[in-house]
Amino acid sequence: MIPAAVETEILRRIRAAEEQHGVRVLLAVESGSRAWGFESPNSDFDARFIYAHPQDWYLSVGLEEQRDVIEYPIVDDIDLNGWDVRKALRLFWKSNPAFIEWIQSPIIYAEHGSFAAQVRSLMPSIYSCESGVHHYRSMAKTNFRGYLKGDLVPLKKYFYVLRPLLSVRWLERYGGAAPIEFQKLLHLIEGDQLLVADIEALLARKRAAPEMGLEPPVRSIHAFIEAELERLESIRPPAPQRGEVVSKLNEVFHRSLRDAWA
Repeated sequence: MIPAAVETEILRRIRAAEEQHGVRVLLAVESGSRAWGFESPNSDFDARFIYAHPQDWYLSVGLEEQRDVIEYPIVDDIDLNGWDVRKALRLFWKSNPAFIEWIQSPIIYAEHGSFAAQVRSLMPSIYSCESGVHHYRSMAKTNFRGYLKGDLVPLKKYFYVLRPLLSVRWLERYGGAAPIEFQKLLHLIEGDQLLVADIEALLARKRAAPEMGLEPPVRSIHAFIEAELERLESIRPPAPQRGEVVSKLNEVFHRSLRDAWA
């Protein structure tokens, strides 16, 4: 849940960004731990948006040299950044993990025109489970090795390993992009009641405490992670069987520009 005062401030900054840069915001969402559902009380607000310039901006000879991101420093715990719609669609074509998560965020600050609906409808035909498995496996391995190998570990980092591991399980079972809400992934391990109980207890602690500190590893969670990482070493996800999608992305691009400036 985003506090009303924070949401109002985020929307104010989005409107200011539109005026400052001469753009229209097509979609603005919360990303990161608050969208995943395991934020701490002092977590930043990671607001992300997709925007469109007027059509003539895209007809420039120097288009490739034009800046296609809008970035602001973190102020009062609000981290606000955005991508140009053309950049976003090109990354969507490549199953970019950040964009895939943005368009699935359960926390939406603003939505203008048909951009978001069009992209969500195309996701089943564009998203590459192969790319997703590689991304989540690498994320889990990196975070585990970087934070969870000692006698004392930062407990909050468990979630940055568990979420990608469970996301791979989702990809294996359902063959489509995993939801970003951590709670929606827990049914994938519902057969291990001790593991689920320990994760739920840790989740409650993280949501309640600004800092969890260093503590001994949680045995059930640690054992699951080690076994799952070993299992994933042998996984070879199938290559995507995608049809011609560039024309569909072009249609989204053109319609989004028309909607933005109608």
